[in-house]
Amino acid sequence: MVLVSVFLEILRKPTIGDVLKELMIFIAPLWIAVIVGVLVGWAWKPKWANIGREMMIDCSVSKDSTPASSDSSSTSFNLISSLNSIKFLLPSCISWITDDEAQSDPFSLPPTVDSNCSSSQIPKGKTSFVTNEDLEHFVNLVEEKDGGPAWIHMMDCSTPTMFYQAWQRDLEAGPTEYRSRTVFEDTTPEMVRDFFWDDEFRPKWDNMLVSAATMEECPTTGTMVVHWVRKFPFFCSDREYVFRRRIWESGRAYYCVTKGVPYASVPRKNKPRRVDLYYSSWLIRAVESRRGDGQLTACEVLLFHHEDMGIPWKIAKVGVRQGMWGTVKKIDPGLRAYQKERTSGNTLSHCAFMAQINSKISADYLRSFESKSNDSSELETHNSSEKPSGKNIPKLLVVGGAIALACSFDRGLLTKAVIFGVARRFANIGKRL
Repeated sequence: MVLVSVFLEILRKPTIGDVLKELMIFIAPLWIAVIVGVLVGWAWKPKWANIGREMMIDCSVSKDSTPASSDSSSTSFNLISSLNSIKFLLPSCISWITDDEAQSDPFSLPPTVDSNCSSSQIPKGKTSFVTNEDLEHFVNLVEEKDGGPAWIHMMDCSTPTMFYQAWQRDLEAGPTEYRSRTVFEDTTPEMVRDFFWDDEFRPKWDNMLVSAATMEECPTTGTMVVHWVRKFPFFCSDREYVFRRRIWESGRAYYCVTKGVPYASVPRKNKPRRVDLYYSSWLIRAVESRRGDGQLTACEVLLFHHEDMGIPWKIAKVGVRQGMWGTVKKIDPGLRAYQKERTSGNTLSHCAFMAQINSKISADYLRSFESKSNDSSELETHNSSEKPSGKNIPKLLVVGGAIALACSFDRGLLTKAVIFGVARRFANIGKRL
């Protein structure tokens, strides 16, 4: 009441100049208190700040352990290179998660071993394999029956021998997911399959790949564990990926599934930084040529990709959108060079040889996945009829929490700016609820 009475007394001043002068005198101590508080918080980092950061890391890792719909050997696998388009905006590498996070295995999936695979080549107790459940999830993505949000169209681009389309969508939690459709003229599904699988040839067209090594393989199913190190823009450290990949064949359609897995045999390092959440899968099949001659002389690639690179998702999203086509259009010359090398009679690389070992499945088996997804979608529609009631979020509480969080993280000005921006957005959301 005292503050209200003082404020009313100021408003009773005879002139506007007097009112503004009194208001400045009245507000100045408050601003001084806020500035002093922020400076003190910036310089003093409490012990519980690290605990909070570890809790955030644990939460992000728990989301990584769920199967989800991320840069593989597919047409937009190199999208991260598009971050070069915003490199001048960033003074230093941005990271929400420390490089020395979680040395222990964050995944607790039970190991599964294919009965046809040699135990000497796939040691017992290793991480989860690419199973039929992963295939089912991928088929539902292809048929757009996975229950996720609708895809938002991004672009249509083309060259004389390639046509490209891209979509994106944002989930409630996790990085942005991307979907693309690429049609390559005058090639076969088998050639494109081997091209994307061939890690020995990839450095000739993918200048981001620093190194690639096969850690394990199954000569019966063709399943492989691969370790990649990829070059990132100058303001970020390089990233390393450990992923398991496998191909299923149905007719002349190839379902290629790749997902990141924990792998104790490759210990974590500060540099390059490990990317845990990683998913990239693509369907390769013959389609009619866009020339309209009715011949199946073209190859279609449907890609579904997402990964958590340790960069704020909204910033990564802007970079990907700006540089996507510039990166993708470089794949077509690489494919043509690969075709030329293969037709010249050169020896088939080991990775390309492994790409030809596929798990055969029937069309009826794929349709069984679709029937399951239809049943589950009906159940989700019924359950979603009840809408949760929203709660009002006090704006002062959100902004105050953001100040405390920003002062607790010693991550530079840009990270703090992102935190305040997110706080303002949530505060506006809170007012609307």
